[in-house]
Amino acid sequence: MSTLCVLRTRCFLRQVLPGLPAAMHRHYSLDVSAPLLRTQGYVDGRWVSAASVFPVLDPATGKEIARVSDCGPAEAKQAVDAAYKAFHSWKQCTAKERSILLRKWFDLLTLHKEDLAKLITFESGKPIRESLGEIAYSASFLEWFSEEARRVYGDIVPSPAKDRKILLLKQPVGVASIITPWNFPSAMITRKVGAALAAGCTVVVKPAEDTPLSALALAELAEQAGIPAGVFNVVPCSREKTPAVGEVLCTDPLVAKISFTGSTATGKLLLKMAADTVKKASMELGGHAPFIVFDSADVDKAVAGAMASKFRNSGQTCVCSNRFLVQSGIHDRFMEKLGKAMDAELRVGHGSEPDTTQGPLINTRAAEKVVQQVSDAVSRGAKVLKGGKRLDGSFMEPTLLANVTTDMLCMKEETFGPLLPVIRFNTEEEALAIANASNVGLAGYCYSQDVSQIWRVAEALEVGMVGINEGLLSTPEATFGGVKQSGLGCEGSKYGVEEYLEVKYMCFGGLKP
Repeated sequence: MSTLCVLRTRCFLRQVLPGLPAAMHRHYSLDVSAPLLRTQGYVDGRWVSAASVFPVLDPATGKEIARVSDCGPAEAKQAVDAAYKAFHSWKQCTAKERSILLRKWFDLLTLHKEDLAKLITFESGKPIRESLGEIAYSASFLEWFSEEARRVYGDIVPSPAKDRKILLLKQPVGVASIITPWNFPSAMITRKVGAALAAGCTVVVKPAEDTPLSALALAELAEQAGIPAGVFNVVPCSREKTPAVGEVLCTDPLVAKISFTGSTATGKLLLKMAADTVKKASMELGGHAPFIVFDSADVDKAVAGAMASKFRNSGQTCVCSNRFLVQSGIHDRFMEKLGKAMDAELRVGHGSEPDTTQGPLINTRAAEKVVQQVSDAVSRGAKVLKGGKRLDGSFMEPTLLANVTTDMLCMKEETFGPLLPVIRFNTEEEALAIANASNVGLAGYCYSQDVSQIWRVAEALEVGMVGINEGLLSTPEATFGGVKQSGLGCEGSKYGVEEYLEVKYMCFGGLKP
């Protein structure tokens, strides 16, 4: 499969999935221009092969679409060393120089958006329309941070003494290890790397084992943009080698910073490994977002928001609504309209089909988790109004549950699938108690037309982000991060650059007043 790097590729995949639309029973081809389909690691400006390879599978079919170099601790160490060496020259570049290179990278992502979207669809299962949206979102971070690179300001502080001046400088922390998930295989990289490079840091990226092709395509475009060797490195590896590679990226003394997006459990392990060398850390961890609909809400807007928030990427986003709380006065109307919207708008199929809205889950384990939550809820009295069944492979029917109670598994743990459980509540206080009864707090949503209630609820929700009468809230201009065990620090916005900077205090004394 090494010829994939030099030839135009067409991989024809055959699959038969009972229970899925007729359009699924056909060939599917990944047709991507050769330079963007890279299968080797990228270290110090060179494409490097490892001793072995691992397969990348289309989650819709289970078929292999590429084999990628299975990098290990040795390659990870080489990448860290290369990043450390490059850091000493990259930090000396002017902010304007870094800004121009990030802007060129942004332009290339925009130019190649169709091919980049195809890679996302085939390695993650995401519907092509959403993949195109992700590439636009990915590029927007490079654009944003290309502009923020020139706005890393320090301070001159009034001194209490006449013979000295107080200056606060902001400087890049150094090498950053970037560990990213599969559900946004492009955007989670640019959101972190754009900020790091803008600040003057260099990076080593460890992409998810399910979705390395998007990361390697970004490396190809970074090289085309002229980003110097060693500034951006990518070390792909299999699930088996991930612990060893992760250990290097979290313990090497040359690494100054870790940025991770993934599960809370994994984040805790990485923090423990980073503790011995006291590394700076940003953690964007699990969520369990409440979606509260009050009696005063515009029901149609609430239904539209629920559809957008829950079923994007088949429910596989960290800010997906997981727990739906609907007040008694509008509960029945909301459920009726929501059921009709699910019937009218959701289509299960291969992500490359233009009318698909619900692709597969990332693997069969993910589908099994949703089935387990549905079974648990039904056993405790919930009623399945829509869906409820697992289809072949890792496909899952979009599912609507009624009569949900707080003791059910779906109300206690994050789903990461197309399951929408609705619990009825009576008072605002009751809704907030349910919403805040979680050890994580990433995003939360509320629908109301009562301004006083909106302020009370938004301030009381124990989350890092609140969508008010809005189901989609992510944008590069705003912060992205959580509270409780949903993580540390934030990404995006002007504050995203701060995560890769240190403040140095200069006391300039001996001055004549």
